[in-house]
Amino acid sequence: MADTTGNTVVGTTGGTGDPPSPGIAGTGRIRQPAALIRLLAGLAVIALALVCADYARATTSGLAEDVAAAAALVPHPLGGIATGLTTAALLLLPGVSAGCRLLRCANDRRHVLQQLADGVLAAALAYGASLAVDLWIDGSAPFSLVSALTQPLPGDPLARTEPVYGYLAPVLAFLTASAARERRVPRAVLTLSALAGLAAGAATPTALLLGVLIGWTAAHGTRWAVGTPDPRPRPAQLLHSLREAGLRPAAATPAGPDRYLVRQQDGRPELDVQLLDRQAVTAALVQRAWRRLRLRTAPHPRALRSLRTGLEHEALVSYAAVAAGVRTHRIAATAELGPDTALVAYERLPGHTLDELADEELTDALLADAWGQLALLQRRAIAHRALVPSALLVDAAGAVHLVGLADGDIAAGELVLRSDIAQLLTTLALRTGAERSVRAAVAVLGPDAVAAALPLLQPIALARETRHALKQAGRAAAPAPSEAPGAPAPAPPAPDLLEEIRAEVLRSRPQAPVRPVRLERLRPRTLVAVGGGVVAGWLLLPQFFATDRNPVAAVLDADPFWLVLALLAAAASHVMGAMGFVGFVPERLDFRNAVLAQVAGSFLKLVSPGGVGGVALNTRFLQRAGIPTAQALSSVGVGQLLGLVLHLLQVGAFVYLTGVETGDSERDALPFVVGGLAVAVALLAMVSAVPPARRWLVARLRPLTAEVLPRLVELLRNPGRLAVGFAGQLLVSLTLIGCLYCCIRAVGSEADFAMVGVVFLVGNAAGNAAPTPGGAGFVEAALIAGLELAPSMAHGAAVAAVTLFRLLTLLLPVLPGWAALSWLQRRGAL
Repeated sequence: MADTTGNTVVGTTGGTGDPPSPGIAGTGRIRQPAALIRLLAGLAVIALALVCADYARATTSGLAEDVAAAAALVPHPLGGIATGLTTAALLLLPGVSAGCRLLRCANDRRHVLQQLADGVLAAALAYGASLAVDLWIDGSAPFSLVSALTQPLPGDPLARTEPVYGYLAPVLAFLTASAARERRVPRAVLTLSALAGLAAGAATPTALLLGVLIGWTAAHGTRWAVGTPDPRPRPAQLLHSLREAGLRPAAATPAGPDRYLVRQQDGRPELDVQLLDRQAVTAALVQRAWRRLRLRTAPHPRALRSLRTGLEHEALVSYAAVAAGVRTHRIAATAELGPDTALVAYERLPGHTLDELADEELTDALLADAWGQLALLQRRAIAHRALVPSALLVDAAGAVHLVGLADGDIAAGELVLRSDIAQLLTTLALRTGAERSVRAAVAVLGPDAVAAALPLLQPIALARETRHALKQAGRAAAPAPSEAPGAPAPAPPAPDLLEEIRAEVLRSRPQAPVRPVRLERLRPRTLVAVGGGVVAGWLLLPQFFATDRNPVAAVLDADPFWLVLALLAAAASHVMGAMGFVGFVPERLDFRNAVLAQVAGSFLKLVSPGGVGGVALNTRFLQRAGIPTAQALSSVGVGQLLGLVLHLLQVGAFVYLTGVETGDSERDALPFVVGGLAVAVALLAMVSAVPPARRWLVARLRPLTAEVLPRLVELLRNPGRLAVGFAGQLLVSLTLIGCLYCCIRAVGSEADFAMVGVVFLVGNAAGNAAPTPGGAGFVEAALIAGLELAPSMAHGAAVAAVTLFRLLTLLLPVLPGWAALSWLQRRGAL
């Protein structure tokens, strides 16, 4: 069961004097997200260490030899004595640590015993993991890994050291899982034990590293599996800390996740106490860290700050806002309650947040007051960063208070300040509409300040809660899809709320900049492309070294006759691609420019994944030729649709021809084609039988019926142009297949043309679905794997042939493609 802070409740063990209740600190054991993150990180580092030890043999062996040479300078008896003493100290360390803790914490012995039990369990798990690694290394691990983790024992060359050194892992696991506070002495003992093992030649550096990683990982795995006592304070501890801060609390009442309402004595104002829980903040660490890495305007992740730094930051921003005249929570006290918890006590503000108000309560005066409070922050360069509805508190008198300044900044940059304006514009527009939100902002801030925020008015710059609200508003405004085949076309969708806000701002400032500012430092597709490139290299590089024949030398020694034919076929594919492009456009186009556009597409392959760059370039080319955007998209869609159909037909034809050329009967190839069609029909029937899946399919096919099919009907009136399009689509595949076939012959091998056709059509389609630009890595791997299945291919020729083919079709056209793109842009054709 998960609690409201992101932790998972394992059990309930109510504290003395405090009855158990959900959400109250100290009522059970929780699975902390930080423990899971550390467990996964430990497993990943262990795997990485083993991989590096296996692949970086020279480095690990050299390091072990250097350490062994230094250890040889230590007299053997002295090294043996040091090893024995440190091993004894290491074994005594858990018992001494447990005894000291029990003596110091006599009043809370039950809690300490629970932690010690966790430590014993972690130690047993670490010892078992170490033993399993030892057995695996001694039994079935490759010799390179054995030599990296072990070394011959001094005085006995036939015996080797242990892959995981001694009792290092279980002792470290016990100390970590039992949450031992004393760290200096244990660290000294562990360090001396490791150094003694190195000096005596009883361990390698890699074995020591593996022991530390196994112990640390086992400890956090145990903490995640069995949970840990809830570190959040009990109400009695909370009241005690407030009294020490000079306040006079009387009672504390839970008011939400990590939040308490505290009543004070002598009629003093109530307090709104917010707990800063390290574990709750860590639960959102990955998301916040990714947003910080990705966006220029993202706040610094709170999980990367210490609790003291977080307290100081929140207090500083609050005091700065009060000094600026902003109505907000006033801090009454701050305090640290332990290593993982702190509190901030605010003077309570009675009222309702913006999302709790009725529509009739959102008056123009209230909107103006909200903008007035933001103007005070802007004047002092204070950024709020989270102007969501819960951050706007309206008191009984109708005055707006800006709360939730924990992620705010002092001396914020211009980009972050304008982002606050864009955020508040969107937050208010979601409740009152774009016109009222913009009108109130212009009246308070002025048209220039509001217009300057337009480049920041983009979903990625807004809070997550706001982005979710925008999606919900978009779904509510979208017309429901109709499944009836004869139903009339749906009404056009309502304008996007952000577009409405832009339109309202532009009415007052038509010359305002509207081009979005690039806020992303790192885009997800960039990470996907890099990751895909790494995987592709991992798959492709072994192909170059798995054969005795050097593929580079084979390419350099290629037959000139077949090489020239391959080059001509690669060049002809651009002309055929232009035919397949212009043939599906009813309007007249300049064929020379169309050919150059296909050549330019070769350059765009390297900067965009899959066929995205080619589709965008063709659409832009048609737009610059005077064709409206809707018709341009329809023409490109017709080409893509018919190209897919022809691709599938060619695959079936070449599969059939492969069976004929190899002497098999056509009945051997026909079942595969019929079976594939039967599977496709069965899947379509299953989708049509499920209403949600049917609605999804209808929504995806609506652009096809509304745009592509009418364009295709228009093309049927010009059969000559349509024939050119079909011929171009067929010939572009045939020329590329011919290029690959010529490359195979150029490197001195042979293959059936039909077999080459099947390999190219299947491999190229599978590889182009990869996220890397031009399918780099994946296309090569798919083509090599397919060609190596051909019985007539010479040993190692597949790698050389595919290397030559990709050189001619992917790398060689880059420079001409860039020149064609520049030429078309200078003449206004793109």
